[in-house]
Amino acid sequence: MLRPIRPDAVLVQAVIAGALSFAHLHDLAAAAGQTGWKAWAYPVSVDLLLVAAWRRLRTARRDRSAWTWFVIALAASLGANVATAGLLDLAHVPAWLRILVAGWPALAFLGGTLLVHSPATSVEPARPVDDEPAAPEVETHRDDAPAPGPAPKVPELTPVPAPAPPQSAPAAPPVPAALLDHARKIADAHQASTGTPMPADALSARLGLPAPMADAIAAQLQLT
Repeated sequence: MLRPIRPDAVLVQAVIAGALSFAHLHDLAAAAGQTGWKAWAYPVSVDLLLVAAWRRLRTARRDRSAWTWFVIALAASLGANVATAGLLDLAHVPAWLRILVAGWPALAFLGGTLLVHSPATSVEPARPVDDEPAAPEVETHRDDAPAPGPAPKVPELTPVPAPAPPQSAPAAPPVPAALLDHARKIADAHQASTGTPMPADALSARLGLPAPMADAIAAQLQLT
């Protein structure tokens, strides 16, 4: 079953770029004196050499000949596109450009033949070390060796108990904010009437609280 052809922006862009490059090469070849079907054959020759060099580079990245012919074909394509952009008078083409256009078929034929018939260099994978045959082990036995005696007994060690972790001091109980404000008012009233800070035991007796709670309130009020 054939898959439906979906429009692709990259494909459309490639078709447009290829058509423009083809037209520029045709116009340059026609201006250089290659008329008729010969002017149409020049773009095909340049593009085929460019594609052949690119395909060779995909299989052999380090092939210098593939890089050389790829650069030559790319220079021919880019040169034609730039020359037809108004920088060259196509009505009066110079002699050196006519020579290049006339000699291109032989150059393209040589490049295509070398790309097709040159052997691709393949790198042999390294042999893993595990596949190498190991040398056979030779066991040696001595008849005069003494028989092994019983292993000495190792005395058992008595485990030493780990020291108990130090007990942390009990944390002070939380004091409600309302109770702390009430205790502060009593302490301020006592200091205002007597001129001396209120003792912690007096505050504890006045509030009727247990000792931990009273100590926590006295510590926050900085009472002695």
